[in-house]
Amino acid sequence: MEPELLHGVADDVATVVLHHPAKRNAMTAAMWRALPPLLDKLAADPGVRALVLTGAGGTFCAGADISTLQGSPDEAQNLAVRAEEALAAFPKPTLAAVKGHCVGGGAQLAAACDLRFAEDGALFGVTPAKLGIVYPASATRRLVALVGPATAKYLLFSGELIDTERALRTGLVDEVLPAGELDERVAEFARVLVSRSQLTQAAAKEFANGRTDRDAHWAAQARGSGDTAEGVAAFLQRREPRFTWTTSG
Repeated sequence: MEPELLHGVADDVATVVLHHPAKRNAMTAAMWRALPPLLDKLAADPGVRALVLTGAGGTFCAGADISTLQGSPDEAQNLAVRAEEALAAFPKPTLAAVKGHCVGGGAQLAAACDLRFAEDGALFGVTPAKLGIVYPASATRRLVALVGPATAKYLLFSGELIDTERALRTGLVDEVLPAGELDERVAEFARVLVSRSQLTQAAAKEFANGRTDRDAHWAAQARGSGDTAEGVAAFLQRREPRFTWTTSG
């Protein structure tokens, strides 16, 4: 089977699978190119309220397919940056579900997600120093925001892999699950995400990502959405809320 991105939507959750098993799901140029338009399609789908990014089989992603760097390293890096930025800009909650290796471009994609859950035994690494590559500024800043300058420098300077215990301690991952329990936990948490207010999530995502020019926009959205009234009514009536605001609204 050719390297590709697989995807599906079920119960309001889109799942994107990095599929290149012959090379531990390393990203080819075609896979990098395919990700932004796929994300645009899923973002526009009203039936998608959250997105899970994962890898086929027992690994997340071993990075970029090194063979794609032989022609034009700059072009290959630009493709990765465009994919990373498209993922970071996805307007709904994103969750990376990580098993096995999450290295190089794989770590870049995982860091661009809002949250990262990992199976115990996963390994994380940011490896441009092994190839003489200048890691993209956007990816470097995002890594620093996640783990702080010291850990970011450790990862970038050394290219060494770290385990899930250290990844959790430094903030690179949000939860670590025992072997065999990751998929169930990700599905459970995705159900939580899709049950919550998209208005709250969308505004919080922008604020948390540092956007400072949309305060008035979100205040207006909140006044006109009806989500607050519905949330309060549901709480008082001891029922599940039925939020209606969507990112297209």
